[in-house]
Amino acid sequence: MQFALLIYESAGDFARRRGPEAAAYWSSWAAYSGALDDRMPLGACLQAPETGVVLRRGGETRQITDGPYSDSPEQLGGVIMIDMDSVEDALSWAERCPAALNGAVEVRPIEFINDSVETLI
Repeated sequence: MQFALLIYESAGDFARRRGPEAAAYWSSWAAYSGALDDRMPLGACLQAPETGVVLRRGGETRQITDGPYSDSPEQLGGVIMIDMDSVEDALSWAERCPAALNGAVEVRPIEFINDSVETLI
């Protein structure tokens, strides 16, 4: 069964990606992804929330807003797709995720709408 781990990080976590704490930040992620090994077919780190652009559409009207989607203390910082036997296994790996210490990790089962999407991961 495949799950998405949605990684939510604080502004401090985004700041740690660069600067004096960057090596420690990235080494914890390297250790985590290395431990997942072949159970992680896909993962991506997102740039800071202020680099995002939000599009909303109502009928023919398009509204574009710079910055993050929401004004919450934690923002989406990345997504990891994992292959696990159960939601409990996925939660166990979410608990080990570096972001779980200061942020949040949401676990969601992946629903494939056709076979071609599943072959991408």
